[in-house]
Amino acid sequence: MKLATWFLELCAIAVSLSAQPATQPSPATPSPATPSASETTSAPTVLSDLDRLQAAASATSQAISRIRIEKWKADHSSKQQALANADSIQRNLTSALPGMIDGVRSAPQDLAMEFKLYRNINALYDVMSSLTESTGAFGAKSDYDALAKQVDVIDSVRRNLGDVVEGLASSTQSELGQLRVQLRAAQQAAAAAAAAVPPKRVLVDDNAPEKKAATGTKKKTPPKKPATTDSSAPAGTSQPKN
Repeated sequence: MKLATWFLELCAIAVSLSAQPATQPSPATPSPATPSASETTSAPTVLSDLDRLQAAASATSQAISRIRIEKWKADHSSKQQALANADSIQRNLTSALPGMIDGVRSAPQDLAMEFKLYRNINALYDVMSSLTESTGAFGAKSDYDALAKQVDVIDSVRRNLGDVVEGLASSTQSELGQLRVQLRAAQQAAAAAAAAVPPKRVLVDDNAPEKKAATGTKKKTPPKKPATTDSSAPAGTSQPKN
């Protein structure tokens, strides 16, 4: 999907920019772009629609709890389908929808969060429309009127939210284009800086004497002592012969 591709490209470009060495000269950072009209008005629009959506969800849950589908004068298959739709709507209103509303309320400019809510509201609207038609055909008029009123509110909210998602997608595409320009400028600056630095030269002296490998030292042997003579005989005399 194009939206998912935009997010992946944004992540890849952000990682590439952060990986540039700190010593490399970087191009002048352009001044922040002026927020577009869709960016300045989307947050208030979304927040007001979230209030309407929460009120419609509460009213829808109460309206469904009052419908007695089992008493409808309809065939078994129609009743089972209506019961399944009512149960599905109630689970969505109590389990899935509140968390999505809180997520968008805390981050009204989060495109992924808003698109998730928009997709859920579309699915909820389809099931509610089916249940409302069945209620109009087999149920009480008061039940139908109560559901039809809330279906209109949810339809209005989903249309407004769709416009907001489209505006955020457009601004995201614009930001992506700016990041691409910055990335190309940073890469060109890094390449120019690398080309400007001369390569290091290593000088080798061919006339320098080669160093002999160190050899192990030989163990010196102590000098031999001279032979000693018999000191008991006087010098210059000889022993008498028998």
